[in-house]
Amino acid sequence: MLVTLSRILKIAEANNCAVGSFNTPNQTSIKAVIAAAEELNQPVILMHAQVHEEMGLCKMEEIAPIMLFYADRAKVPVCVHLDHGESLDYINQGLKLGFSSVMYDGSTLDKEINYANTCVAVETAAKYGASVEAEIGSMGARESGAGGSDESIYTDPDDAKAFTENTGIDALACAFGTAHGIYLKQPKLDFARLEKINSLVDVPLVMHGGSGVSTDDYKKVIELGIRKINYYTYMAKAGGTAAENLSDKTFFHDIEVAAMNGMKEDVKKAIKVFAGM
Repeated sequence: MLVTLSRILKIAEANNCAVGSFNTPNQTSIKAVIAAAEELNQPVILMHAQVHEEMGLCKMEEIAPIMLFYADRAKVPVCVHLDHGESLDYINQGLKLGFSSVMYDGSTLDKEINYANTCVAVETAAKYGASVEAEIGSMGARESGAGGSDESIYTDPDDAKAFTENTGIDALACAFGTAHGIYLKQPKLDFARLEKINSLVDVPLVMHGGSGVSTDDYKKVIELGIRKINYYTYMAKAGGTAAENLSDKTFFHDIEVAAMNGMKEDVKKAIKVFAGM
């Protein structure tokens, strides 16, 4: 069933766990994530990021109806989330298409502009009954794992407090040592910073760059208030590996099914960790 991000995060808070939020830039990945969630009877979040269009994967208006189709018919709660919307126009388009949640990403902008635009996003989303996630601090590289700085601009706890109180967002993405893309070395997470943010902020916290983090670190950040974990890179890698290992690659439909099953198994592993199963 289709639900908002706020609804999903209330489930996570009640169970002291995190919900997996997976980028699904095509029908194959959507089916893999839904199948994994239904097998485990766990809520899940499907995401479309603006950068997918730049990567030539799909346009928002093409993929949104498919995401909503599968979410509406799922046997578990599913949020359809617009991830890393970098302009208010793009956020507005997503809300009109039916996304039940949006993330406005003004983290690379001047602080005052980020505040102002986030407030507009919150006001607009309210008209559609949708939730809003926003970010303060920056993870350096973009969602694709490319570009930007090599290091995060870690979220300042006091800034996080003021930002959430003054914008009215439903969830806060904060930077504390994770990164988008494949990790070239083991990430060093700033748990003390995350603990401080959690003590000051009254909304659920979101971890971006969730792929590749150790199980122990996942458990630790969940203890410290993380309720949504964005995950894509290693799921996509699992699909590629499954397709590569297929003995007969003659037909694309066989490759697609192998990739879907590979992604589903990786998503199941992630959900189990996030849910404490």
